[in-house]
Amino acid sequence: MGTAPPRSRSLRCCLSAATFDREQADAPEVGGLLEARSVHTGRSAYNHLLALAQTHGIPKRRVADLIDLVGLHEVARKRTGQFSLGMGQRLGIAAALLGDPKTVMLDEPVNGLDPEGIHWVRNLLKGLAAEGRTVFVSSHLMSEMALTADHLIVIGRGKLIADTSVDDFVSRASQKVVLVRSPELERLRTELAGPAVSLVAADRGALEVHGLTAEQVGEVAAGAGIALHELTPLQASLEEAFMNLTRDELEFATEMEAVA
Repeated sequence: MGTAPPRSRSLRCCLSAATFDREQADAPEVGGLLEARSVHTGRSAYNHLLALAQTHGIPKRRVADLIDLVGLHEVARKRTGQFSLGMGQRLGIAAALLGDPKTVMLDEPVNGLDPEGIHWVRNLLKGLAAEGRTVFVSSHLMSEMALTADHLIVIGRGKLIADTSVDDFVSRASQKVVLVRSPELERLRTELAGPAVSLVAADRGALEVHGLTAEQVGEVAAGAGIALHELTPLQASLEEAFMNLTRDELEFATEMEAVA
């Protein structure tokens, strides 16, 4: 993608296919969004994509298809210098997908987008993955990654910290804690008491059970004939798991973060 020098005597340019017909040529390997605003501000969105298409042997019809896909049809002839941050992101995504790549790499794709735009990007990425493409997303928005990603790669100070599924990543950072509510809370306390179990009063008459799974708490309550009104495993969020894992890998930490 032109961001690093080649380390061997040969270099494959992924967007050099002379034809767009997949039956006659391999599809481009990689399409990327690194900096959405790196466009000629005097060009329209349509002409920006057209220039990219013409210099890479991609048919003109693909430009119109991508303009419609990213929702820029109404502003396709508007100069990109007048675009908002969100509109620029949509144009950058269109450019990344222009060559119909097998692998898509996007850096902070929802930056500047409104809630509808974020929802659109989320569904787009899932749709691309469902088509069999590989989608890499670099982002610091953990709440969004929790809704989008299947697999995580965490890098800190140039070192690989984690390479695992989202579920495993969160599970490793979560303790066995269950929130339980019951009209017979005191009797439930007595039944759950044990050497490896700690019980903490929670808000609105609930009880936090540390050291047991939800299944174990439910079985104890059922065996004692105790009704439960709530039985909820408390898991760490993806953001909490990330912060816990990378605490020692912060490149820039405030004094309070260092003390914590």
